Amino acid sequence: MKRYTLLLLIVTVSSFTLIVSQFSAEEIIDKTIDKAGGYRYNNAIIQFTFRGKQYRSKRKEGVYALERFVDGSNGLIHDVVSNIGLERTIDNCPVKIADSLITKISDGVNSVHYFANLPYGLNAPAVHKELIEESTINQKPYYRIKVTFAQEGGGTDFEDEFLYWIHKDDFTIDYLAYKYSVNGGGVRFREAYNPRVINGIRFVNYKNYKTDDLKISLDKLDELFEKKQLKLLSKIELEDIYVYLEKDIIN
Repeated sequence: MKRYTLLLLIVTVSSFTLIVSQFSAEEIIDKTIDKAGGYRYNNAIIQFTFRGKQYRSKRKEGVYALERFVDGSNGLIHDVVSNIGLERTIDNCPVKIADSLITKISDGVNSVHYFANLPYGLNAPAVHKELIEESTINQKPYYRIKVTFAQEGGGTDFEDEFLYWIHKDDFTIDYLAYKYSVNGGGVRFREAYNPRVINGIRFVNYKNYKTDDLKISLDKLDELFEKKQLKLLSKIELEDIYVYLEKDIIN
């Protein structure tokens, strides 16, 4: 009887330990954001160069502006996506944008800023997060967080699906995958490299892989990656990164 009681106690304590040490998807994302820069994102100006174009984001207490600067044949094109919508100027002169181009331009600006600032934004109200089965890549342990978006507030690509591999000890996004439907659709898997911290905010580059099997589940891509069955499509490299925090701007 005493042995049975002791065994039951051990099992109960072990089960309790397992439960309290298991993070939810929300907690994992929060820890990942904190690790990458946390509160600094909320009041910062971040600028960088990507594929010859300059980008800048400004955030302060919920007000944001996501910018892109492109040298055009008629002058410098400056696109701004903000709380009030999309605006464009050419050499500082306002330009009316055709309705058919508004979504395309806005999505182009948003997409670059989204990936450059990950994991910031993954705790937005429109983001649905689900912790699925854990996995290992190159013998390192990862949480896997599936992300989908609500139609309201989820943007024009709300039907896209994402999967993030977050290191169980470091709480860094080392890999991610996504499935999109625009332009015929596609599946991508990204491997982060060259991590660096600039003024307290973490940035990475990505090796961008593809598979031609559009029906494949995202949670199978890590296996294909380890077996070297994904094709390297491109590299996502951020250059000339500058981060100005509110204290720097005031001073």
